[in-house]
Amino acid sequence: MSSTIDRLARMEKLLEHLAEESAEAPIIVEGKNDREALRRLGIGGIVFIVNGRHTLFQMCEDISREHKKVILLTDWDRKGGQICSTLSKDFAANGVRADEKIRARLSSMSSGEIKDVESLPRLVERLRTMGKR
Repeated sequence: MSSTIDRLARMEKLLEHLAEESAEAPIIVEGKNDREALRRLGIGGIVFIVNGRHTLFQMCEDISREHKKVILLTDWDRKGGQICSTLSKDFAANGVRADEKIRARLSSMSSGEIKDVESLPRLVERLRTMGKR
């Protein structure tokens, strides 16, 4: 129980940090369900969605015109890791710092229970429910 409460506290603190960071730097996610999940968690700010209309590099070029830092929050499955790696390189090529730390910490904190951003609200809710028992 105590470890659940500790885990919930760490998760909520990280999500609060993400909300603060998103006021300054846009978040990049894979899909609209990911953006909706962030909104349900109270994270505002600009959220860009990776889509098929442009190449990842074109997307990075467009974003780099307005921003010098971004937060990469792709899923923590194999495909999400590949997208994160590509985006990181493409943003660097455009002079933009890509923060991957929050993604890595969320992946670690989820302990294999979830593998995507859209499942975060369910995980947080489950931890809250378990912590009340």
